[in-house]
Amino acid sequence: MDFDQAISYLQNLTKFGMNFGLGRITELLNRLDNPQETLRIIHIGGTNGKGSTSAILNSVLQAGGYRVGVFTSPHLHSYTERYRINGREIEHQVIAGLIAEVRPHLENMVAEGFEHPTEFEVSTALAFMYFAREQVDFLMLEVGLGGAIDSTNVVTPLISVITNIGMDHMDYLGNSIAEIARVKAGIIKPGVPVVTAAERQEALEVIREAAREKGAALVQVGGQVRWEVKSTSMEGLSMDWWGRTQSLSGLIIPLLGRHQAVNAATALAVVEALGELGSLSLNERQIREGLAATRWPARLEIVQRAPLVVIDGAHNLDGAKTLRQALQEFFRYQDLILVIGMLGDKEREKVVAELAPLAKAVVVTKPNSPRAGDWQNLAVEVRKYVSQVYLIENISEAVNNGIALAGPLDLVCITGSLYMVAEAREKWHTQAEL
Repeated sequence: MDFDQAISYLQNLTKFGMNFGLGRITELLNRLDNPQETLRIIHIGGTNGKGSTSAILNSVLQAGGYRVGVFTSPHLHSYTERYRINGREIEHQVIAGLIAEVRPHLENMVAEGFEHPTEFEVSTALAFMYFAREQVDFLMLEVGLGGAIDSTNVVTPLISVITNIGMDHMDYLGNSIAEIARVKAGIIKPGVPVVTAAERQEALEVIREAAREKGAALVQVGGQVRWEVKSTSMEGLSMDWWGRTQSLSGLIIPLLGRHQAVNAATALAVVEALGELGSLSLNERQIREGLAATRWPARLEIVQRAPLVVIDGAHNLDGAKTLRQALQEFFRYQDLILVIGMLGDKEREKVVAELAPLAKAVVVTKPNSPRAGDWQNLAVEVRKYVSQVYLIENISEAVNNGIALAGPLDLVCITGSLYMVAEAREKWHTQAEL
């Protein structure tokens, strides 16, 4: 198979849906000689902040001279973004070769009466194969959905990380913070330290109990680990950090949004814990350089000025609240033009209630996903707050319309589903490659 054929084959596996349980991935990995067992893994779960925390930690470890693999999902522009080593995406021929290698195992499983693994389960197995063969020093392994029921949860990591707990994917994870926290806490393993930045008391109680049951040392960001934002600007933020054994002042993180301080504090808590395990050795200069070099696209990312255009994948209520705070705190503008598209299974009414009141005009568009559902109904909610509302199905046209509505002193904010945001970002991503 060439690259296009291989990716088409892999994406066609979405027909097997979201089928939870670890039986299929465990069987597949057994047939592949369990490559995950050779890896030193940092397992990262949570509702929001997984990607930013992973990006910060990845940058710090790289600054320390380590070879760092990252497995994340979904991607923005290419499937290869899901598999990166020190920021470099997997090569086309490599992933095509891995998929061709795995395919006979999938066919044999079905022939022997096993259920066919899902697309994400196969993607996870490919990650373990790739990073094991590349002999990375660390693998940053992001949970796909939930924790206990996620296909990444077949590993015994060096450390488990739960960034926070919010209301998201309720169809699969539960309808309360406590229920969702129980699923997220499923990544906690016996004797493996866990770092959490969860703030809600009901989530913390569940995580503490899970850590107690597993004999896992718990580090709470906001408890034993603290931070303080010193200044913010459109270039990022400056903060002080106090760990359990050390402290650092005047740290620079070039990511927008006050919420990035807690993500940075979490990443540093992981660095401290890994140092205590004897798995890591970093000096202060390397930590500072790593923080200052962090990049994380499509999260309060400025892609254009005059008019100012910001892209942010605020795909759930907590994300929308964070975006609202940033729009009110960081940016100076005359009017806000909002371009938004959300999946049908999200809390769209609550997200709109957070963001629409800030806007002069809103362009509603359709995410490029089968889960887009009745995307036009989003406009019904928006009209409760804004009179100037446009429905444009094509994402590129919606973005162009939003920019056309803006004056030179206005701000255009493109937000919602990552599927929509990714396609919107293509306008500038493609230009950058020319």
